[in-house]
Amino acid sequence: MLRWLIVLLVIANLAALAAIYGVFGAPPAAGRHETGHLSRQIHPERLLVRAIPPSASADIPTVGGPVASPGVKTQPLTQ
Repeated sequence: MLRWLIVLLVIANLAALAAIYGVFGAPPAAGRHETGHLSRQIHPERLLVRAIPPSASADIPTVGGPVASPGVKTQPLTQ
């Protein structure tokens, strides 16, 4: 039973290797299959990308700055 499983896995690996090397045809990402996307863009020159300075972002921690205290209230455990 285990031999058949190993043989099946080896065959599957060989098929995957053959697919990577293009034996079954070119992979979908190999060429330009959908060339109409660039021609269908409406006013691409109006696209504006604005850069946000890192200091304005709240998600980026400041390295070397003071550590903010957490908003958790703690109390000592009593027995």
